[in-house]
Amino acid sequence: MALIRSLLTLLVLLMVAGLAQAGAIEVREFDDPVMEQRYRSLTASLRCPTCENQAIDDSDAPVSGDMRDRVYLLLQEGVSDIEIREHMVQRFGDYVLYNPRLEGRTLLLWGLPAGLVLLGAILVVLIVRSRKSASAKALSEEERARLQALINRERTE
Repeated sequence: MALIRSLLTLLVLLMVAGLAQAGAIEVREFDDPVMEQRYRSLTASLRCPTCENQAIDDSDAPVSGDMRDRVYLLLQEGVSDIEIREHMVQRFGDYVLYNPRLEGRTLLLWGLPAGLVLLGAILVVLIVRSRKSASAKALSEEERARLQALINRERTE
Protein backbone atom coordinates (compact mmCIF):
# COMPACT_ATOMS: atom_id res chain seq x y z
CA MET A 1 0.00 0.00 0.00
CA ALA A 2 2.84 2.41 0.89
CA LEU A 3 4.58 1.55 -2.39
CA ILE A 4 1.46 2.40 -4.43
CA ARG A 5 1.03 5.64 -2.53
CA SER A 6 4.69 6.57 -3.19
CA LEU A 7 4.35 5.77 -6.89
CA LEU A 8 1.17 7.85 -7.19
CA THR A 9 2.85 10.76 -5.41
CA LEU A 10 5.81 10.52 -7.77
CA LEU A 11 3.50 10.40 -10.79
CA VAL A 12 1.58 13.49 -9.64
CA LEU A 13 4.83 15.38 -9.04
CA LEU A 14 6.10 14.49 -12.51
CA MET A 15 2.86 15.65 -14.09
CA VAL A 16 2.95 18.95 -12.22
CA ALA A 17 6.57 19.51 -13.26
CA GLY A 18 5.65 18.75 -16.87
CA LEU A 19 2.78 21.23 -16.77
CA ALA A 20 5.04 23.91 -15.30
CA GLN A 21 7.55 23.34 -18.08
CA ALA A 22 4.86 23.40 -20.76
CA GLY A 23 3.59 26.72 -19.42
CA ALA A 24 6.96 28.35 -20.04
CA ILE A 25 6.82 27.77 -23.80
CA GLU A 26 5.86 30.87 -25.75
CA VAL A 27 4.04 30.46 -29.02
CA ARG A 28 4.26 33.25 -31.57
CA GLU A 29 2.02 33.31 -34.60
CA PHE A 30 3.54 34.53 -37.84
CA ASP A 31 1.78 34.73 -41.19
CA ASP A 32 5.06 35.16 -43.03
CA PRO A 33 7.98 32.72 -42.63
CA VAL A 34 10.41 35.58 -43.34
CA MET A 35 8.95 37.50 -40.41
CA GLU A 36 9.37 34.43 -38.20
CA GLN A 37 12.99 34.07 -39.30
CA ARG A 38 13.61 37.75 -38.53
CA TYR A 39 12.11 37.24 -35.08
CA ARG A 40 14.30 34.20 -34.40
CA SER A 41 17.40 36.03 -35.65
CA LEU A 42 16.72 39.12 -33.54
CA THR A 43 15.96 37.21 -30.35
CA ALA A 44 19.12 35.12 -30.84
CA SER A 45 21.27 38.21 -31.38
CA LEU A 46 20.05 40.18 -28.36
CA ARG A 47 21.52 39.43 -24.93
CA CYS A 48 19.48 39.22 -21.76
CA PRO A 49 20.39 42.15 -19.46
CA THR A 50 20.05 40.06 -16.30
CA CYS A 51 21.43 36.70 -17.41
CA GLU A 52 25.09 35.85 -17.76
CA ASN A 53 25.81 35.79 -21.51
CA GLN A 54 22.47 34.31 -22.58
CA ALA A 55 20.35 35.35 -25.54
CA ILE A 56 16.79 36.47 -24.89
CA ASP A 57 15.44 33.52 -26.89
CA ASP A 58 17.04 31.12 -24.35
CA SER A 59 16.43 33.06 -21.17
CA ASP A 60 13.60 32.48 -18.71
CA ALA A 61 14.14 35.87 -17.04
CA PRO A 62 11.07 38.12 -16.99
CA VAL A 63 12.97 40.94 -18.70
CA SER A 64 13.81 38.57 -21.59
CA GLY A 65 10.14 37.71 -21.94
CA ASP A 66 9.34 41.43 -22.09
CA MET A 67 12.06 41.94 -24.68
CA ARG A 68 10.71 39.07 -26.81
CA ASP A 69 7.24 40.59 -26.59
CA ARG A 70 8.59 43.97 -27.64
CA VAL A 71 10.50 42.48 -30.59
CA TYR A 72 7.35 40.66 -31.69
CA LEU A 73 5.21 43.81 -31.45
CA LEU A 74 7.77 45.93 -33.32
CA LEU A 75 8.00 43.33 -36.07
CA GLN A 76 4.20 43.30 -36.37
CA GLU A 77 4.29 47.11 -36.72
CA GLY A 78 6.73 46.81 -39.62
CA VAL A 79 9.81 48.19 -37.89
CA SER A 80 13.16 47.21 -39.45
CA ASP A 81 15.70 44.98 -37.71
CA ILE A 82 18.16 47.87 -37.34
CA GLU A 83 15.50 50.04 -35.71
CA ILE A 84 14.55 47.23 -33.34
CA ARG A 85 18.19 46.80 -32.29
CA GLU A 86 18.50 50.57 -31.83
CA HIS A 87 15.35 50.58 -29.70
CA MET A 88 16.77 47.82 -27.48
CA VAL A 89 20.14 49.60 -27.19
CA GLN A 90 18.42 52.86 -26.19
CA ARG A 91 16.41 51.04 -23.59
CA PHE A 92 19.01 48.60 -22.17
CA GLY A 93 22.39 49.89 -23.34
CA ASP A 94 25.08 48.44 -25.60
CA TYR A 95 25.28 45.33 -23.42
CA VAL A 96 22.28 43.80 -25.20
CA LEU A 97 24.27 43.49 -28.44
CA TYR A 98 26.43 40.38 -28.73
CA ASN A 99 28.53 42.18 -31.36
CA PRO A 100 29.16 45.72 -30.14
CA ARG A 101 29.31 48.47 -32.72
CA LEU A 102 32.67 49.79 -33.92
CA GLU A 103 32.96 53.14 -32.19
CA GLY A 104 35.69 55.14 -30.51
CA ARG A 105 35.00 53.59 -27.13
CA THR A 106 34.93 50.03 -28.52
CA LEU A 107 38.12 50.23 -30.62
CA LEU A 108 40.14 48.55 -27.88
CA LEU A 109 37.57 45.77 -27.66
CA TRP A 110 37.78 45.14 -31.41
CA GLY A 111 41.52 45.82 -31.82
CA LEU A 112 42.91 43.94 -28.82
CA PRO A 113 42.41 40.40 -30.21
CA ALA A 114 44.01 41.33 -33.54
CA GLY A 115 46.86 43.07 -31.74
CA LEU A 116 47.50 40.05 -29.52
CA VAL A 117 47.56 37.72 -32.55
CA LEU A 118 50.01 40.03 -34.31
CA LEU A 119 52.20 40.25 -31.21
CA GLY A 120 52.19 36.45 -30.88
CA ALA A 121 53.19 36.03 -34.54
CA ILE A 122 56.08 38.48 -34.10
CA LEU A 123 57.28 36.62 -30.99
CA VAL A 124 57.15 33.27 -32.80
CA VAL A 125 59.18 34.68 -35.72
CA LEU A 126 61.78 36.14 -33.34
CA ILE A 127 62.11 32.90 -31.38
CA VAL A 128 62.46 30.82 -34.55
CA ARG A 129 65.09 33.19 -35.94
CA SER A 130 67.11 33.18 -32.72
CA ARG A 131 67.09 29.37 -32.53
CA LYS A 132 67.96 29.07 -36.20
CA SER A 133 70.92 31.44 -35.85
CA ALA A 134 72.09 29.71 -32.65
CA SER A 135 72.02 26.28 -34.26
CA ALA A 136 73.72 27.55 -37.43
CA LYS A 137 76.82 28.74 -35.55
CA ALA A 138 79.68 26.28 -35.78
CA LEU A 139 81.76 25.33 -32.76
CA SER A 140 85.09 27.04 -32.34
CA GLU A 141 88.29 24.97 -32.22
CA GLU A 142 88.45 25.35 -28.44
CA GLU A 143 84.80 24.16 -28.02
CA ARG A 144 85.44 21.18 -30.30
CA ALA A 145 88.49 20.20 -28.26
CA ARG A 146 86.51 20.41 -24.99
CA LEU A 147 83.67 18.39 -26.52
CA GLN A 148 86.04 15.73 -27.77
CA ALA A 149 87.70 15.57 -24.34
CA LEU A 150 84.31 15.05 -22.67
CA ILE A 151 83.36 12.33 -25.15
CA ASN A 152 86.68 10.54 -24.62
CA ARG A 153 86.31 10.78 -20.84
CA GLU A 154 82.83 9.19 -21.07
CA ARG A 155 84.19 6.30 -23.15
CA THR A 156 86.98 5.53 -20.70
CA GLU A 157 84.76 5.47 -17.65
